[in-house]
Amino acid sequence: MAPTVTSIVPDRETRVIADLATSTVREVNALLAGPDAPAALTITNPRGAHALACGLDADLDVRITGPVGYYCAGMNQRATVTVEGNAGVGVAENMMSGTVRVRGTASQSAGATAHGGLLVVEGDAGARCGISMKGVDIVVGGSVGHMSAFMGQAGRLVVCGDAGEALGDSLYEARLYVRGTVASLGADCIRKPMRPEHLDELTELLSIAGFDYAASEFTRYGSARTLYNFHVDNAGAY
Repeated sequence: MAPTVTSIVPDRETRVIADLATSTVREVNALLAGPDAPAALTITNPRGAHALACGLDADLDVRITGPVGYYCAGMNQRATVTVEGNAGVGVAENMMSGTVRVRGTASQSAGATAHGGLLVVEGDAGARCGISMKGVDIVVGGSVGHMSAFMGQAGRLVVCGDAGEALGDSLYEARLYVRGTVASLGADCIRKPMRPEHLDELTELLSIAGFDYAASEFTRYGSARTLYNFHVDNAGAY
């Protein structure tokens, strides 16, 4: 069934409505990737569908009214994707730019390998949040699970709640900010001082993400830089 057009009165917008009760994920993704992609699209009845709104490469506004499955908004470029529900494994995986917002919770590996853009999870995020992050900004309103930011190479992870075990294990140059407690730090991850430039960038990130916390409430963590090159004195940390 072809998508229908409706007027959203509160926003005074005209949005295309794609109903996954009558359309397939492939059809919706093809619509979004095509030359005639609507600037504003609402996807209804997602019912945990996998790989929804993946590979977008245009200035689109996509709203998904319900929970999604694996790899939603993966490889995103430029688009703004809002999930009004929970997200499964790998939301915004390998994102390059744009914004992905999850209004519920996210499963493990949120923002994995992402190179840029902003991922906001308003609830909790599971294990390995930001694994191998390469420049993305991730802001989590709740807590994150174990091994978050594992092998994080660049970018910033902000956790407004607590962090699980082995935070920042084998970290490179990603910067981590945690407001709550950390169960344990991973190999080569250490607590670092909050200098004025860090307070400024954290204040900006929190504002963009929509969280009303003071940057001074957070602790910064980063790499001790002892694992960059092998040294026998550090063998026990490998």
